[in-house]
Amino acid sequence: MNEEYDVIVLGTGLTECILSGIMSVNGKRVLHMDRNSYYGGESASVTPLEDLYKRFNLPGSPPDSMGRGRDWNVDLIPKFLMACGQLVKMLMLTEVTRYLDFKVVEGSFVYKGGKIYKVPSTEAEALGSSLMGLFEKRRFRKFLVYVASFEDDDPKTHEGVDPRKTTMRDVYKKFDLGQVVIDFTGHALALYRTDDYLDRPCLETIKRIKLYSESLARYGKSPYLYPLYGLGELPQGFARLSAIYGGTYMLNKPIEEIVMEQGRVVGVKSEGEIARCKQLICDPSYVPDRVCKAGQVIRVICILNHAIKNTNDANSCQIIIPQNQVNRKSDIYICMISFAHNVAAQGKYIAIVSTTVETSDPESEIIPALELLEPIEQKFVSLSTLYTPSDPGTESQIFISRSYDATTHFETTCDDIKDIYKRMMGVEFDFEEMKRKRTDVFGEDEQQ
Repeated sequence: MNEEYDVIVLGTGLTECILSGIMSVNGKRVLHMDRNSYYGGESASVTPLEDLYKRFNLPGSPPDSMGRGRDWNVDLIPKFLMACGQLVKMLMLTEVTRYLDFKVVEGSFVYKGGKIYKVPSTEAEALGSSLMGLFEKRRFRKFLVYVASFEDDDPKTHEGVDPRKTTMRDVYKKFDLGQVVIDFTGHALALYRTDDYLDRPCLETIKRIKLYSESLARYGKSPYLYPLYGLGELPQGFARLSAIYGGTYMLNKPIEEIVMEQGRVVGVKSEGEIARCKQLICDPSYVPDRVCKAGQVIRVICILNHAIKNTNDANSCQIIIPQNQVNRKSDIYICMISFAHNVAAQGKYIAIVSTTVETSDPESEIIPALELLEPIEQKFVSLSTLYTPSDPGTESQIFISRSYDATTHFETTCDDIKDIYKRMMGVEFDFEEMKRKRTDVFGEDEQQ
């Protein structure tokens, strides 16, 4: 280990593994270490089920009704992939897709007045939806057609809207859309967690709705994908990419010290040895003195023996509870997957509820979501503090990832990856940089 590397990476969360893969593909010499004995850090999938019980300090072992413990791979952080989103683009360019199998999530639903409805996101679905009255449907259809044909660089498609000045609130007014439609457009299509976006320029919202529609058009049932065997497969896929390009991986490595000289990182000490480096990437848990708290997220993993009511017995789905519906500032999300994704025993479902904490009693905040899931066989409740870097890394050359937020997709994670890349390399992130340059024969780590 007493060697010189370009980059040392601490923690095998998804953000760290993707950056480690990019750096290796770009010819950097990378050493990647984790104090844990498993991949994934905060974004791991826990198996067998016995380990989940231990992790959450539940007494005893899972009942026999839960089936075999090793049939379970339970994500600690619930997220889906947008079919046309940035993470899928990263997976395709690096060909990490070879090591993973995905299934389309079967439906996306939105909560209104205590009930759930399928999210209408095509013209045909909008016209058939029971969420809106007839005239509202026509206006919403007009709005969807406008968004679909909108091109940032073609003013003719803007219809008098200035995408960098006109607020989204004014765009909704232009199409005379009512509160219910505004709620599900902003929260279930554009996937905002709060209503702050209404008074910002509309370009970002229009792009988000286009991303949703294009992702939906790709596979038809919903815009989301999910990997078989759980999200823990994603960091492992990128770790494998890094290894093919010469990256060195070490799990179970206690990190004793980040070695600094004149305010810059020069190495990492583990088990008495020092590996030297020019730059360091890590998650917040390795540098508690260089991060600040940015709120909390509550997540509740619920094991069910039934599909969620009113979802057409879907094996997987997303439900969004817009904040307006439950008098909150931020939305509540439910991600549900099941035995169909090789993450649970036969006939079992895993629904994970998450939201940003707003009160001193976080568990009462998610009651509306839990009521949709009843009866629940077992709950695992976690409260996570969100951390953001207080050190941009310019001087120290330590680049710290952000904690995984309450959103149900990976777009914010990919934004963080691009931001860290730019700070490390001094240039904008370019997806082309991720293209593989070597072939990996029959899935073995041989090089032709």
